Amino acid sequence: MPADVIKKIQGCTQINLRNIPKNVIAGVVVALVSIPIAIGYAQIAGLPPVYGLYGSLLPILVYSLLTSSPQFVVGIDAAPAAIVGVGLATMGVESGSEEAMAVVPVITLLAAAWLLIFRLAKAGRVVNYISTPVMGGFISGIGFTIILMQVPKLFGGGAGTGELFELLYHIGKETVHFNGLSALLGVGTVIIILVSKRLAPKFPMPVVMMGVGGLLTACLHIDTYGVKLLPDIPAGLPHFVTPHLEAFSDHHPMELIMLGLSVALVIMAQTLLATNNYAMKYNYKVNNDRELTSYAAMNLINALQGGCPVNGSVSRTGIADQFGCNSQLMSVTASAVMLLVLLFGTPLLNYMPVPVLTGIVMAALIGILDIAMAKKLWKKAKNEFFIFMMAFWGVLIFGTIYGVVIGMVLSFCAVIARAVVPPRSFLGVIPGHEGVFSLKRNRSARPVAGTVLYRFSGNLFFANINTFQDDIEQALKDDTKQVIVDARGIGSIDITAADRLVQFHDSLGKRGIRFYITEHAGLLNDQLRELGAGSLLEQGAVRRTVALALRDAGLEQPYPLEGSEPGETYDFVVEKERLAEIEWAFGEDAETWLGRMAGEAAGQIAAMTEFDEAALQTAEKGTAWGRLGLFDEDEFLDHLEARLQELAREGRMEGLNIRDVKEKIEKRRRVVEEKLRDLHPEALEMLEHHREEFERYMREKHPELFDKRGD
Repeated sequence: MPADVIKKIQGCTQINLRNIPKNVIAGVVVALVSIPIAIGYAQIAGLPPVYGLYGSLLPILVYSLLTSSPQFVVGIDAAPAAIVGVGLATMGVESGSEEAMAVVPVITLLAAAWLLIFRLAKAGRVVNYISTPVMGGFISGIGFTIILMQVPKLFGGGAGTGELFELLYHIGKETVHFNGLSALLGVGTVIIILVSKRLAPKFPMPVVMMGVGGLLTACLHIDTYGVKLLPDIPAGLPHFVTPHLEAFSDHHPMELIMLGLSVALVIMAQTLLATNNYAMKYNYKVNNDRELTSYAAMNLINALQGGCPVNGSVSRTGIADQFGCNSQLMSVTASAVMLLVLLFGTPLLNYMPVPVLTGIVMAALIGILDIAMAKKLWKKAKNEFFIFMMAFWGVLIFGTIYGVVIGMVLSFCAVIARAVVPPRSFLGVIPGHEGVFSLKRNRSARPVAGTVLYRFSGNLFFANINTFQDDIEQALKDDTKQVIVDARGIGSIDITAADRLVQFHDSLGKRGIRFYITEHAGLLNDQLRELGAGSLLEQGAVRRTVALALRDAGLEQPYPLEGSEPGETYDFVVEKERLAEIEWAFGEDAETWLGRMAGEAAGQIAAMTEFDEAALQTAEKGTAWGRLGLFDEDEFLDHLEARLQELAREGRMEGLNIRDVKEKIEKRRRVVEEKLRDLHPEALEMLEHHREEFERYMREKHPELFDKRGD
C-alpha cells in the first residue's frame, strides 16, 4: 500500500501535529469553494443568498462533532435544494418571498424529524436496497433539472421552475432578456472551471472566478452593461428563529410531510452511500446510526436559523481529500472561515455577477451528472442502464418527489428481479474427481445417466417457484429416473413454495421419478416441517448430500455417465476431458484468456537478457492471473511458444535465442507431464490430443509461423 494512503488511514481517527496543516488548508479551501456554491443552492431552494452562508457555519460544526467519519464534508448541496425548490414551485410559493422563508425551514425541520425516525428505526440498512444505477440516475436527473432551471441566468434571464417541458419553454421565453456580456461571463466561467478540473484538479478555480467576477464589477462596472449582481448580503451571524408552524397548516400538510420525507431519504441515501465509499477506500468504519443522528442534528440547527436542508457534499469532500484531509479539524476550520466571511467579507460578495455565480454552480452540477456510470452500464449491463435512465427521466419529467418514488420502486424491483431469477445450473460429474460441477462451465463434466442434477442458488418463494419447476420439467428425458436438487444456495422458503414442492414431488413420483433436495442447511428442514411439507422428510426426499441421494436412488460410485457404454465408468479420462481452473473461471472464453496471459508472459520474456526455468515461472507469475495449475500450464506453454515465435519474427527478441527459449519451455513441459503422470496417468493421452488440435489450429490461423519444412 502506498505510504501516503497508510498515513491517511493512520490519521483517520485522531489529530496529531503532522496532520494539522493539511486539514487546516483543506478547511480553508472547502470554505472558499462553498461560498458561491452554497449561495447558489440556497437561491435554488427559494431563500436569499445569505442563508447559503448560514448553512455553511453551524450545521457543519455540529456535524463535525457528531459524525463517525473523519473526512466527509456537508453543506447546502444540489439534491435537497432542488427538491425544495421544485416543491415550492408545485405549491405556488414564489422563490425568495416571505412565504418561501416561512415554508423552507418547516421542510428542513420535517426532514430532520424523518432522519431522527430513521435513526430510531435503524433504517440505515435501507441504503443497501438502493442500487448504484438507481442512485446515479436519480442524482443525475436532479442535477440536469437544476441546470435547466439555471440556464436563463447565464444570459441575463430569470431562473425557471417545473419539470422538463416547462423548463424548456421557460428557457425559450427568457431569450428576450438575452445579454451578450452576461452570456460570455456565464458560459466562459463554466468552460474555464471544467477545463481547470482536468488540467489542475487541486486548483480552486471557482474561488478564482468569484474573485475575477468581483474585480470586473469593481473596475469595469459591468453592471452598467446589463449584467445582474447579487442582491445585498447582510453581515453578521444568523439569528435563531422558531419555524413558522402555521405554514404547515396554511399549505397542504401531507404535501409538506412527503416533501420532508423525500429530502430525508435523499440525504440518508446519498450521504450514507458516499460516506461508506470513503470509509472503504481508506479502510475505516463508520457508524450508520451515528451518521443519521448527525444528519438530523445539522438539519435541526439549520431549521432553527431559517435555512434549507443540509446534505453531504461529494464534490467538496473530493476537494478536501485532494488536499490530504483526514480529520474533522477540516470542518471546524471551514466553519471558522465562514464566520470571518459573515462578519467581515459580505460587502465583497455584493460585487458578484449573477452569471459568474451561476456558471460556478452549473460547473458543480455538471460534476454530479454520472455520465461515466451511464457509459459503463451501456457497455456492460444494458438492464441496469435501463434502470439508470428510468430514474433519470423519472426525475426530469415527473419531478423530484415522484423521482424518489420511482427510484425506490426501481431499487426494490431490481432486488425482486434478482430473487425471482437467481443463478441456477445443471450439474454433472467429472471423471476421476469428486463432487458435482456445472455442465455449462466445465466441458469435461458429464451428466449422470438417468439423473437431473440441478442447483438453485437463491431463496425459494412464491415469485420463483415456477422458474424452479419449469427448469426441471424441461430437463426431464424419457430415461430420467431421479431429480436431485443441490439446495445449498436455498436459505429459506415460503409456504407457497413448500406446498408446490410437495405437489411436484408427488407428481414426479406418479411418473416413476424420484425427487430429492440435498446439500442445504438444517434450518431449511425446520422450515419445511413448520410449513406443512414435513412429508418430504418422512418419505426420504430430503438428503444431506448429492452422493447419499444417488445412493438412495440405487447408484453407487463410479456412477454411469450419460452416453457411456454398459459397464463403462469414470476410472479413466475420456478424450478431451480435463479439469482446468481457467475454464472454470472464464467458460467459453478460456482459450482467449490463456492466449492473453501467454501474450503478457511473452512480453516479459522478450524484455529479458537471460532465460531459464525460473525466469519462465517468473513471467507466468507476472500475468494478471498468476501461477496456473498443471492442466492449464501445459496448454499455457503451447500458447506461449506461439506468441514467442511471433515476437521473434517481428525482431523483438534480440536479447534471447529463440531456440534456447523453446528448449527451456520443452524442458518445463516434460516436468509438467511427469507430474501429471504421477497424479493423473490417464491424462497424457488427452494432453497429446489437445496439442495436435492446437497445432492444427495454429497452422490454419497463422501459417507464417511455420517454415517450409513445417516446423
